Amino acid sequence: MRIGCQAWGGLANARQVAMSDDPEADGGSKRQDQMRRAADELPAAGIERLLAIMAALRDPETGCPWDQRQTFETIVPYTIEEAYEVGDAIGRGDLADLKDELGDLLLQVVYHARMAEESGAFAFDDVVDAISGKMVRRHPHVFGTPDERAAGAAPGFWERIKDEEKAERSVERARLGVAAAKDEDVGSLLDDVARNLPPLLQAVKLQMKAASVGFDWPSLIPVLAKMREELAEMEAELASGHRDAVAAEFGDLLFVMANVARHLKVAPEEALAATNAKFRRRFSRIETWLAEEGRSLEAATLEEMDALWDRAKAEEKAAGADAPSASRGLVAGIG
Repeated sequence: MRIGCQAWGGLANARQVAMSDDPEADGGSKRQDQMRRAADELPAAGIERLLAIMAALRDPETGCPWDQRQTFETIVPYTIEEAYEVGDAIGRGDLADLKDELGDLLLQVVYHARMAEESGAFAFDDVVDAISGKMVRRHPHVFGTPDERAAGAAPGFWERIKDEEKAERSVERARLGVAAAKDEDVGSLLDDVARNLPPLLQAVKLQMKAASVGFDWPSLIPVLAKMREELAEMEAELASGHRDAVAAEFGDLLFVMANVARHLKVAPEEALAATNAKFRRRFSRIETWLAEEGRSLEAATLEEMDALWDRAKAEEKAAGADAPSASRGLVAGIG
């Protein structure tokens, strides 16, 4: 995904064109020379080059107007999108695209760190130091003393680490003048589940946290019964015509479905992603077959498209493409 100035070089080219079109811009060539010198002065490679580029983009006098206007809040959608695009490249097995998408995601980290540095909160090196410290702290069986490495992850290990990290966060929040969330005052078990995770993933993580203290169904059977109960409740609200109530019951049904997935040891996001890919693949076959006949989707009847769908499904089953794999988990829904 390209955002803002469409990369630093694109901004430079745009400015050069604007200057060349302005007969009164006698300083245009000087400005171009300055920009070339600025690019030449960037570090040759590595993370330092990217950090310097971001600093130049955010420069209040000579930077990119679009980049200068951005805040943590306005950049968040791009950060989330880039993470999904990394997942998409991995799902397609496209390593060339993965390299580019990882770069786009890294840019987001650098962007947020730069804005934090401008506000005096922290800098990119602090981000690196924080995650490095966390990885070392969470792996004493790798980085610890000889006795710690021999013992491995002892009982109570994670609880102790979490308590230490929570104490460190409290100190850092105090330093930055950030108030703790209300539920953190009472030490909620659910604190570690981010509120802006994709809802389906968040549901699974919330359920896992609750299950860790015994708040869980004993087996899959009662969860399936609960799923049928929630479906019946949604159908009852459909008959009433109360759309808000229908939406609430639908949310309850999705939450239970996430619980079903957890008990089946299926990652629901991955299962749904695989089914989405299956739908794309089969629908594309419908489009291809109709195009071979010189027809459009709009010209085809529902019965004709259903028949082509069944044809695509049969071809996949014959080729073994429809069988679930260990990496995809159990996929259901299209059938």
